[in-house]
Amino acid sequence: MGTSVSGVGVLDKAFAVLDALEGRPRSLAELVESTGLSRATAHRLATALEAHGLVRRDDDGRFALGARLISLGRAAADGVPLAAAAADALEELRDATGESVQLYVRVGDQRVCVAALQSPHGLRTIVPLGASLPLSVGSAGRLLGDDPPPTTGSGWLASVGEREAGVASVSAPVRDAAGHIVAAVSVSGPIERTSRQPGRRYGPAVVAAARRVEREAGLRPE
Repeated sequence: MGTSVSGVGVLDKAFAVLDALEGRPRSLAELVESTGLSRATAHRLATALEAHGLVRRDDDGRFALGARLISLGRAAADGVPLAAAAADALEELRDATGESVQLYVRVGDQRVCVAALQSPHGLRTIVPLGASLPLSVGSAGRLLGDDPPPTTGSGWLASVGEREAGVASVSAPVRDAAGHIVAAVSVSGPIERTSRQPGRRYGPAVVAAARRVEREAGLRPE
């Protein structure tokens, strides 16, 4: 473990366990390796989190994120005004494109998915509600970064295979009245459907969705 984030050591260690499980389930040995905690501490914290429903055991006995985090994530998303304002726009975008759609906001040095709807296709991109993703890759991440690149003349930005191999995305910024980017609307899906030029197919719909979010949230004048 490195420097304490909160000043409360046991809390920082508990979140180190949750962070380690964000990518995939892990055995106790893998938790120890990922967190740098002692075996006894990692086991004690993981089982304590399990008692609260934040951690569970999978069929192989590995530790995994618990179901209670789903309800907590939904409650948190409901508290984000943009998520509620984006509901209709995201549904319309998902139906128009047939692909998964998301709304991201920046939290620290990450982008967090505060609203998401999944594609009806069996092969699809799934971004869990509450997922924290990097700012350095992916169209939404780059839009929300410290130095966002210019969008196309039509107002969208695309990425192909940046964050995850085989996946493409198109994003458009949601801006406030001062023109600052406060969120990003995205559509993402497998390259075999989106193609390697997804912006041509989905760009206008993504931009329209972002403008609708701005109107619904009262961020910009009609």
